Amino acid sequence: MMRWVMLAVIAAIAAAAFVWRTPMLGYSGVGAAYMARVGCSCRFVAGRSLEDCAKDKMAGMELVMLSEDAEAKSVTARFPLLASETARLRDGYGCVLEPWDG
Repeated sequence: MMRWVMLAVIAAIAAAAFVWRTPMLGYSGVGAAYMARVGCSCRFVAGRSLEDCAKDKMAGMELVMLSEDAEAKSVTARFPLLASETARLRDGYGCVLEPWDG
């Protein structure tokens, strides 16, 4: 009896994870893209340090990590295990996202 209860609980958790997977991937992708573009503009247009730019994160963006490639003038934002997006400074356009695969 206990075994069936455990299997039912595991099945319920797996079903909930599957149902929430698509919205979580969407939100994390959009959040990573937003932070990459904002971080790139802050770093390479405004000339602030990436550490200083991280202070401007909106509520809900605390898990997004920023890293920069100074030579390529790009910032990558990563939402752990879910999404990663990069924005690059382009002359005449400002910071633009690299093409999405999603």
